[in-house]
Amino acid sequence: MQNENIIKGQGAQRNVINRFDRFTFEPEDEDFESVKTIFIEIFPKTIVNKVKSEDLPMEYSMNPYQGCEHGCSYCFARPTHEYWGYSAGIDFERKIMIKKNAPELLEKFFKKRGYQPFPILLSGNTDCYQPAEKQFEITRQLLQVCLDYRHPVNVLTKNALVLRDLDILKPMAEQNLVSVSLSIPTINEDLRRKMEPRTSSSKNKLKAIEILSENGVPTHVMVAPIVPGLNSDEPLAILKAISDAGAQSFGYTLVRLNDTVEPVFVRWIENTFPDRAQKVLNLIKSMHDGKLGEKKYFDRQKGEGNIAEMIHITFKIGRKKFFDGEFPKLSTDGFTGTKAQQLRLF
Repeated sequence: MQNENIIKGQGAQRNVINRFDRFTFEPEDEDFESVKTIFIEIFPKTIVNKVKSEDLPMEYSMNPYQGCEHGCSYCFARPTHEYWGYSAGIDFERKIMIKKNAPELLEKFFKKRGYQPFPILLSGNTDCYQPAEKQFEITRQLLQVCLDYRHPVNVLTKNALVLRDLDILKPMAEQNLVSVSLSIPTINEDLRRKMEPRTSSSKNKLKAIEILSENGVPTHVMVAPIVPGLNSDEPLAILKAISDAGAQSFGYTLVRLNDTVEPVFVRWIENTFPDRAQKVLNLIKSMHDGKLGEKKYFDRQKGEGNIAEMIHITFKIGRKKFFDGEFPKLSTDGFTGTKAQQLRLF
């Protein structure tokens, strides 16, 4: 039975101590349920990040927003909010930093002398189509820049709002410049509302895959994260559903609760599923050598032990049953570089 005192529509139920702060103060009687989302404009000097992690396939990523309103308690990006002096808890969901100068910075990056294009992951940290995008349209502007310069981009999101930009995505797909990955950890809508409270519904995500596929946009699905005891019984059902919708490939990860993600998730699971919270936490620990988190490259994605192995086998069966062929690689051949400004005149 769910705790009646849980703040609905939020993953974090409180702020957690920022590990970089010596002192912290938080009133015990603060009404967290009434905390409103605020948007803070920041002015970065760059928007494209070089990805240095050895076990990640992308060369570059870019994130138009810092923080995320979607409210997933397990989000690995939560600790990045602490570098800005905020908490990985409620602050991460309610204090959203926006980068309005991102399109200008992206053009500047493309114009660098000697730049050799590689597909850029749009997101990778916080969701580029979170609710703030409805208002600010920074992601849309970034996609337009990529189209203008004929530069490939992989989009990763939990939100069907991506369909709004089909008028840009379709011509990009015609030139082999874009793919879209939808994150779908569950197709159980009751569970979805608890795991990722402010994302699109499972039904709308599957519909988005269908519409994108019908319009020639290659679609991929991240079945992530798999949380044993919550959604670990769903992989085959999810894979069938996304295959039927037209997805061409999928990936998956096992949940890991590093740094300040751990207290956020622990409080969430204890409030949301008090009857099985300890079981879920113990199952997660069984995959990470008795810990809730794992930071070692390669090990952090696959886990260890019987539970992890059962999950891997299930996905292997699903891949063989529902998917064949390879996901198309995006093209860098058409990149125009500084010629893009000239092309805009016609």
